Amino acid sequence: MADTQVRPEIAPPTPPEEPPKRNWRRSFLIGLAVIAGVVIYAFGYDVTDVNLDEIKSETRRTQLVRVIRDLARPDLFTFERIPTNTDTELYLPCPEGGFQPATPDTDSRHIVITPACGEPGADIVVSGFNFSGNARGTLFQVPPDSTLQLRLDTFQTNESGTFTVTVGTRERASDLPQTIRAVTNENIGSFFDPVSVPTGEVDPATGEEITVQSPRISESAKNTWTRIIETVFLALLATTLGVFIAVPLSFMAARNLMKDISTPVIKLALQLLALPIGIGLGILAARVARDISGSIIGNTPLVVAAVIALPVVMIIALRWAFPPLEEEPPTSQERLSRGAVTGVVAVAGILLLYLIADLLGSFGNWLDDNGGPLGFIGSFLSSNGDILEAIIAVITALVTAGTLMSLAGRLGSWIRARVPRPTVRLATLPLAALAGGILAILLARGIGWLYQITDPLKITWVPGLVGAAFGLFLAARAFQRESVGIGLTIYYIARTIFNAIRSIEPLIMVIVFVVWVGLGPFAGSLALALHTIAALAKLYSEQVESILEGPLEAVKATGATRIQTIVYAVIPQIVPPYISFTLYRWDINVRMSTIIGFAGGGGIGFLLQQNIRLLNYRAASVNMLAIAIVVASMDYLSSRVRERIV
Repeated sequence: MADTQVRPEIAPPTPPEEPPKRNWRRSFLIGLAVIAGVVIYAFGYDVTDVNLDEIKSETRRTQLVRVIRDLARPDLFTFERIPTNTDTELYLPCPEGGFQPATPDTDSRHIVITPACGEPGADIVVSGFNFSGNARGTLFQVPPDSTLQLRLDTFQTNESGTFTVTVGTRERASDLPQTIRAVTNENIGSFFDPVSVPTGEVDPATGEEITVQSPRISESAKNTWTRIIETVFLALLATTLGVFIAVPLSFMAARNLMKDISTPVIKLALQLLALPIGIGLGILAARVARDISGSIIGNTPLVVAAVIALPVVMIIALRWAFPPLEEEPPTSQERLSRGAVTGVVAVAGILLLYLIADLLGSFGNWLDDNGGPLGFIGSFLSSNGDILEAIIAVITALVTAGTLMSLAGRLGSWIRARVPRPTVRLATLPLAALAGGILAILLARGIGWLYQITDPLKITWVPGLVGAAFGLFLAARAFQRESVGIGLTIYYIARTIFNAIRSIEPLIMVIVFVVWVGLGPFAGSLALALHTIAALAKLYSEQVESILEGPLEAVKATGATRIQTIVYAVIPQIVPPYISFTLYRWDINVRMSTIIGFAGGGGIGFLLQQNIRLLNYRAASVNMLAIAIVVASMDYLSSRVRERIV
């Protein structure tokens, strides 16, 4: 048998690798994006009118240099100046045999003219030496035997005190030598050697001549100091008011706290019905208390006695109306009596506020007139008295409305617990329709007042029917579960209001407030406070939404109320960021106050606007320097506070 030879298996040849295919689609899209970007920016250049030809203008360059140099030399100090003349002779025309001027003293201030003589009206080159560095002056031509000075040109020396300018002479021919005079104003005194300079005025009280210090702090610096202090406290008041209002509102704009809030329809309907009734009763109570206070105000001892006695009487009455322990439930007559006493105490409390407002105003005015350096405290007390008197009616209306809404809510809960469910459902429908109709009428009347609409059909009947239909629809939709989620509704309303207010710049707000309260920092404070409320409420609410859910669920599991949940689970987690946001907002308000000053909002911005309009850039530089120092100081201060607290 022949041997068989096994041939090794030969692998097929590896085909050559094909070059990777280019992704033409991707390249096309990239190219298209580049072209689109070029077109968009080209259109942007056209819309924004980008024109670099203006940069080449010599006039604009000169103006720019002047402005930059003025801004670099803030008007912080004022020097008294004396005019200093430096003269040399010039012949117009040249005398016979020419003219050779005397050799000047090269160690002192002098000017040299080239040529020393010439035809009237000819150009000459004037060079100055040994002048003060960076000094400005004026060149004059003085004819012989004359006090008339003909202005030729201005000059400015360099750092070494020299200058060279070419000027044209006046056509004043004379055989006598004429004078070329360089006049500079020299500073008197120095920072290390100040000098008292007489002003030429006499003090009528002492009969002595009045002197001023040279150098001294300039008026621009003094005005800037006053305005920057005003700016800081303007921003402080706006931030304080904004924080005071934004903190409670921020919980209403936090989704995690509001999403699970629901209420029975009948309870909601009763609370909505109690809202306008409470506002009306509150306004009525405020009027009654104001009328009573009118018979007391003016007699300061009686006002002081009433302010001391009323709180004592109110405490005694409230202890009787709400005893800590009761052996037996109160009868209907006792409850009625306690309710009447509570109402009287409420009116007495409003009366007490009016009396306190009057006392603050009276004492504040007295302290303002007789307090000397502490007079500003009297002005502060008087202003707070006026503010308190202005908002008493609003506070009373809100408190009364809140109290009645709370009582209406309790009534709704009692009805759901005691009345059969079918009866509750039937009662819910008309109550919801009535509440929706009244609420719609109130909103329509507000819009009618805004747009001056007086047609009853448009502001009463149609809105009432539409609101009643909406309330009926809402009650019917919640017929089975008998409750409606209002938390998210409040959340969206709050967010919408905050966004609307934040979208309006304080520069626009201050225009409205200037019309209302007049020019000054008060209008600026109100505009910044309104914008601060919206901005901080948004930041605060977002911080509430990012808290840890663990503590929140743990506190809820103990059966805590919503207020207790916020106090023990939410507030401990948000205090540090709230402090950080507040300090940051104060910093923002300081910087924004410089802008609203342009619209009459007071502060350093008002002074900065005046200096810019008057082209007084050295004074404007002082203003900007003060702003930069304050902002940097506040940034350092806030960083230290955050380091310690946050």
